[in-house]
Amino acid sequence: MKKFDKERLLLGIAAPLLAIVVAFLVTALVLAATGKQPFEAFGIMFDYGVKSDSQVYILNKATTYYLAGLAVAIGFRMNLFNIGVDGQYRLAAFFAAALGGALTLPGVLQIPLIIITAMIVGAMWAGIAGLLKVTRGVSEVVSTIMLNAIATAIIGYLIQVGRLGHLDEAGTEISTKPLPESSHFFEFPTTPTPIYGFIVVAVIAGIAYWFTLSRTRFGFDLRTVGHSGSAAEASGVNVKKMVVTSMLISGGMAGLIGMPTLLNESFEYGGGFPVGIGFTGIAIALLGRNHPVGIALGALLWAFLERGSGKLEFEDYDKEIVGVIQGVIVLCVVIAYEVVRRYGLKRQQRQVGEKLAAQARKTEQKEVSA
Repeated sequence: MKKFDKERLLLGIAAPLLAIVVAFLVTALVLAATGKQPFEAFGIMFDYGVKSDSQVYILNKATTYYLAGLAVAIGFRMNLFNIGVDGQYRLAAFFAAALGGALTLPGVLQIPLIIITAMIVGAMWAGIAGLLKVTRGVSEVVSTIMLNAIATAIIGYLIQVGRLGHLDEAGTEISTKPLPESSHFFEFPTTPTPIYGFIVVAVIAGIAYWFTLSRTRFGFDLRTVGHSGSAAEASGVNVKKMVVTSMLISGGMAGLIGMPTLLNESFEYGGGFPVGIGFTGIAIALLGRNHPVGIALGALLWAFLERGSGKLEFEDYDKEIVGVIQGVIVLCVVIAYEVVRRYGLKRQQRQVGEKLAAQARKTEQKEVSA
């Protein structure tokens, strides 16, 4: 590996590590200020997090968070801030659940149909924001926030008895019609609970994300537009088309977020379906610096912190302390990336200056010798 590549790798690792260390130090100060023992709290979280049942929980949660991070990262690489991932994934999961509950097909047909439906719905919902941006100049931040609210209203309207809603046997909860058993995704048998088989799809999605961005012309154009739209347009790239395409891909990836829960756990869309995962994906994408491996590590960390918060509550600690850790990590990671970026820039400038000075000395020596 070249020296430049090693330095870039070290700088890339330094930022999230610095953010995590600072976040835990700040949290330790907060705990100490409230009369709690910070190292005891961290010890409880670690001991509980490495238990076998916790490991399964963390992997299952991280699968969902990883897909959310990828969906956000696609927009970030294009310099687009897709805040609407949460609405896109919920609307996609709702329509996929409604379709799956209405059909009874062999699993080899029904499962792909449910997944494809979710991706199409997510892509179409994100595509609205892309079209508004390129045709009317509407910021994707504003449009995706509004689309989140509209998605919530659409789901609330349709998930009623007489429309797409279905009452359970007790007559107390409304959800979409439960998926037939043929729609249940495979699992890895572990004790006490299984690992979602959808983790395989998440890994494939991560590989596809890396390959597309790093090894294809489309990925190069996407990153070019993200760095400078005017430069990309001057080189012949259709920037408007790239914006819409990126939003469609981001929304399609967002459609996968709800699939681990739908196909491996709940088998229906109801009031207990998780919300807010899209916003978690923003934090994880930032923490992972939009790299598939970094996003995976960020998703595992987030799931670990959530798992530890439950144990802390039983040990007479405030459960919200984990929210403090997560919030400080997000704040610190932005600051750390900027600090590391400036340090790397100064280091490169110094190295270029040293090379130029060395070349000037060699030229001067040659002139003296002549």
